Amino acid sequence: MQEIQKLRSRVNIDDYIERVKPIVEAVRKEGDKAVIRFTKEFDGVELEQLRVAEEEFDRAYDAVDDNLIDALEVAKENIHRFHYVTTVEREMKVEFEGCVMGKIYTPIEKVGAYIPGGRASYPSTALMIGVPAKIAGVEKLVACTPPDKDGRINPLTLVALDIADFDEVYKAGGAQAIAAMAYGTETVEKVYKIVGPGNIYVTAAKLLVAKDVAIDMPAGPSEILVIADETADAELIAYDCLAQLEHDPMAVAVVITNSQEVAKKVKEKISSVGEFENFAVLLVEDLAEAFDIANEFAPEHLTVAVEKPEEWLGKIKNAGSVFLGNFSPVAAGDYASGTNHVLPTAGYAKMYGGLSVESFMKHFTFQMLSEETMKRIGDAILKIAEAEGLRCHAESVKKRLEKI
Repeated sequence: MQEIQKLRSRVNIDDYIERVKPIVEAVRKEGDKAVIRFTKEFDGVELEQLRVAEEEFDRAYDAVDDNLIDALEVAKENIHRFHYVTTVEREMKVEFEGCVMGKIYTPIEKVGAYIPGGRASYPSTALMIGVPAKIAGVEKLVACTPPDKDGRINPLTLVALDIADFDEVYKAGGAQAIAAMAYGTETVEKVYKIVGPGNIYVTAAKLLVAKDVAIDMPAGPSEILVIADETADAELIAYDCLAQLEHDPMAVAVVITNSQEVAKKVKEKISSVGEFENFAVLLVEDLAEAFDIANEFAPEHLTVAVEKPEEWLGKIKNAGSVFLGNFSPVAAGDYASGTNHVLPTAGYAKMYGGLSVESFMKHFTFQMLSEETMKRIGDAILKIAEAEGLRCHAESVKKRLEKI
């Protein structure tokens, strides 16, 4: 276990929080002026305005091949279907012994999304965030994404943001984008929650502003852990690992198998492509041990390439998203099967789940008690309130009991 834990790059996030603190504070005080200044400093482009204009969306549609637009529409349909069907009931009510209680889910009204740029564009992330957010009923959904050297947003990303029904899009990346959404500027309206993946500076900024605005989860480099037996297709496993390793130099890929033959073939295929410091193959005696290791590692993506993989679902406790069998590539979940690719990394799957409709909602409870209910539970309330020394709590109940 220690062997694969070492593959995760140990980054002192506190150091990065200190680095982004001046950026966040400047944006908080100076607004648009600071965002534009940092965009010039870090991205090498001087912007005249932050918000993407309507004509830029029109030009984006002209620049993107119709087949790609169709692919985005297919992905959106599948993402919508999965998230719509799997969301919670908006109102739950229970009644017993003169007491009516319940829980009501309501949407977070204003949400900001960070859509990464830089090494690559991620139109799929726009769909993964926008579709469940709109299902939840978010009224104001905005996005920040870094511009290129010419001050433009990747056309495919813009098309995806439009298809996903984002209300506003801004040309801003890094810590300055997070600060703009967290505190608001002359152009960017303050949101109540910020979601979306990003680099270490984005993550540090999200953690810094979390005292003032909700965030989805800390994010780190992409990762996959594969559990394989002798029935696994070694070539397919190798390509799934390579797919994660191409994301980022710090991305992690681990294969745990009880088959020496599979281990050998996976290693050979990976080494034929290149050398990767954050790749490892671990041999175990039985699959139960493999699942114990996986639960402790808590991977972002867990692939189960074994005979009858669905029978092992009950053994899984910690994973961002699970892919069962030889024909369930992580790339399917990344793009178009319907599940979400904004997932907990770096072991955070022990305490977080992936993005869903519920990520864009919060709930309140309600209760309506009858006189009979107060008679039934009143004495218990009085005893506990008095034991805690909260006299007025007890009196608020005692006075009601006297009126019954």
